[in-house]
Amino acid sequence: MTKRASLVTSLFLSTALFSPAALAQVAANDAETQADQSDDASEKDVDISAPGGDFGGDIIVRGKFIPNPIRATSEVVSVLGAEEIARAADGDIAGSLQRVTGLSVVGGRFVFVRGLGERYSLALLNGLPLPSPEPLRRVVPLDLFPTSVIASTVVQKSYSVNYPGEFGGGVINLTTKSTPEEPFLKFSFSLSGDTETTADLGYTYDGSDSDIVGYDDGTRKIPGGLAAAIGKNVPISVGNEFTSQDLQNFAASLTNSQTAVIQRNNDIPANFSAEVTGGTTIDVGDALVGIIATAGYENSWRTRSGVQQAAQGITNIDGVDGLAADQNFRFLTTENRIVVNGLLALSAEFDEHKIRFTNLYIHDTVKDASIKQGIDAINVDAGTLLNQSRTSWFERQLFTTQFVGEFKFDQISVDLRGSYANSKRDAPYERTSSYAYDDQFANDFVNDLTSPGESARIRFSELNDDVYGAGLDLGYETNIGVPVNLTAGYSYYLNDRSAQRRDFRFVPTNGIASPYDQQRIDYLLSDFNIFTQGIELREVAAQSSVPAYTAELEIHGGYGQIDAELADGLRLNVGVRYETAKQEVVPITLAGGQVTVPTGLDNDYWLPAGTVTWNFADDMQFRLAASKTVARPQFRELAPQQFLDLDTDRTFIGNPLLEDSELVNLEGRFEYYIGRGERITLAGFYKDIDNPIENVAFVQGGGTLFTGFSNAPNATLYGAEVELVKYFPLNNVFGGSFFEDRRLLLAANYTYTKSEINVADGDVAVNPVTLLPTAAANLFDDGDRLTGQSSHVANLQLGLESEEGLSQQTFLVTYNSPRVTARGPQGQPDLIERTGWRLDFVMREQLEISGQEFEVKFEARNLLGTDYSETQTLNDTKIINNGYDIGTRLSMSIGINF
Repeated sequence: MTKRASLVTSLFLSTALFSPAALAQVAANDAETQADQSDDASEKDVDISAPGGDFGGDIIVRGKFIPNPIRATSEVVSVLGAEEIARAADGDIAGSLQRVTGLSVVGGRFVFVRGLGERYSLALLNGLPLPSPEPLRRVVPLDLFPTSVIASTVVQKSYSVNYPGEFGGGVINLTTKSTPEEPFLKFSFSLSGDTETTADLGYTYDGSDSDIVGYDDGTRKIPGGLAAAIGKNVPISVGNEFTSQDLQNFAASLTNSQTAVIQRNNDIPANFSAEVTGGTTIDVGDALVGIIATAGYENSWRTRSGVQQAAQGITNIDGVDGLAADQNFRFLTTENRIVVNGLLALSAEFDEHKIRFTNLYIHDTVKDASIKQGIDAINVDAGTLLNQSRTSWFERQLFTTQFVGEFKFDQISVDLRGSYANSKRDAPYERTSSYAYDDQFANDFVNDLTSPGESARIRFSELNDDVYGAGLDLGYETNIGVPVNLTAGYSYYLNDRSAQRRDFRFVPTNGIASPYDQQRIDYLLSDFNIFTQGIELREVAAQSSVPAYTAELEIHGGYGQIDAELADGLRLNVGVRYETAKQEVVPITLAGGQVTVPTGLDNDYWLPAGTVTWNFADDMQFRLAASKTVARPQFRELAPQQFLDLDTDRTFIGNPLLEDSELVNLEGRFEYYIGRGERITLAGFYKDIDNPIENVAFVQGGGTLFTGFSNAPNATLYGAEVELVKYFPLNNVFGGSFFEDRRLLLAANYTYTKSEINVADGDVAVNPVTLLPTAAANLFDDGDRLTGQSSHVANLQLGLESEEGLSQQTFLVTYNSPRVTARGPQGQPDLIERTGWRLDFVMREQLEISGQEFEVKFEARNLLGTDYSETQTLNDTKIINNGYDIGTRLSMSIGINF
């Protein structure tokens, strides 16, 4: 075994025992260290003498067949290495993670661990925190990370005190690529499309000349006069420092046709992406210096066509309670997504030390155009047909720079880390308009800007997040009759956010006469009409809304931990973490507006954790873990400001009176490693959650369905999971040269989870609408399952691969059983999401043409054509809150290796 492999592999000598960044790096190096391991399969024990120190004798490490990342940690982990990521061939890391046991991905972006929502998952990059460019979440959406910049992913499901205490379902630690083994340069290109979008009908609009690269060229910039008015922090309406002429000038100053007129495109183009990745290693004196750089561009399209319905309440249908679609629309939405990303990673290794400097930039833009048509019996006469349109532009940006240093001085290990990250979300010119069909006079769709169902609105919103993170970990290895690791550390986290959203409506001073009301939206809002019809730009709900807020979360954490081998093969890791956290959300109202309740949470916790590992054979071990953790409300759950989620087409609003959730976690896991890269695992888990935060749907503002948040009194969650990974050589089963080096992969996992909300007489919760205490039974039913929790999650991979070169053909099956997305409003049934079965096929082949290496990849996603639906069901009636076709996606890519 080489010195480097020994350093990474040793159970007690790796800094992975106390450093999240180091554990992730162990996973990234696993392929390399596996190649260095001894091939003497008859040896039952592996003797590893500690490099750099004498601990009173050799440490005898059992478990030579247990993979290095698993053996290097005392916790329950799942490792997604470069090979697993490549086999699934998902374009982003969120897609790859859904193959991990117990994990499911919601909306293609947010990871749920064992049915717990994304608020219970902690995402780190190289062991350091990240901000989210999403106003609705503090957790970063993992679809932002292309798989090309990620070397490995470690999912830790049992808590250890070296991690932040905000831990519910698990920690997801992404490790970027660092020191390459040898110089490389790779170019890759791909084309893809799906049966619902490509070469089919979709919608778009002009926008700016630079939309194709995901950056607005200034077309959507707020005009100077309106920007100055917004900066005064007063309601923009007549009588608040503004005249009617001012408001008309504001309306006329806006970019009109380019941002408002939706155009049909009967031939939506195919998706395209390109990427270049390169790296090298340089000897500089005694140091090994590595450089890796990645740059990528992706332009993709997605059309969703379906139904959106809503019920105002429970109604009597033929003497039986049921649901009627008071709002019933058919819709078609097209999103054009443009992603630009870049990574620059520098590393240096010298003696037993390693430092890494990582910089990551991701710019993710969505250009959205949507039209829906139907009835709204809540706000408009039931017989009136409405045509409503929406255009949007969302720019999300993430930049992070990180420094990680891992140093070893004989028996002492020191880890230093620091990071700064900034995320932004800019959403200018969110435009909506609504026309009503006039069958009495015009026999056409009309919009007088005043009648029910007839309007035009525009919104501007922006968000900025700054995150600062730092940490110090110290480790001391000794022997007091048994090998012992003593570790202690401190971490600091600061998240500063500022967010603003201003909502305006175009309103004529004296109404719009026919035939002006029949004009399309850009003509209706032309300068001529604005000044002749007196159309003003007025702020909506200026006195009651929260147009802006600031938020801050500051956490100090310190821990101590002991890791000891109590007996041959019996290992104990126990520690305690102390955290103090101050969290505040300060609403900023306009002058003269209603006073809004601010949030001020100031809590401290002692968080103990312990794991016992019994490594009773070379290929088997059993772990038992227990811990106490917390889950804090996210900013979006606290801020009383409205935000539209495009994935669900639903508006969310926060509750400033939410409290922290506290969790008790228990875990048991048996692991059997039946061969190199093969395993069987069985696990059981239990969680008791005080004050879990739940999504609560409610109807407000003329029948609009909102989602708010409230603490339930208590919840319990328990379940079990099983995993099997097995290879079957085929050379002895089938004849012919094709099967000489072929083997069959069977990888399957299944997780069963059951959760219950516990509501007793006298329990109180906060109503998310009135912000007043109410009986918890008014919001939750005793025995309800937690929102976001699927009872069954299953994955299957069945594939062929060559052992001599790159040649893989894999079928992938994923299943998530129905889950609750929100508690039903006003006594209605819960909203249930169904994603069903999904079948994918991926083929990867390496070719050599004229001495040049090529990698060809073909993907077929959602071969079963499974659609999406979110519904409410009561007796024999059903409401489709959101349902649409997904289609089958085909992709072909080629990579050129130099």
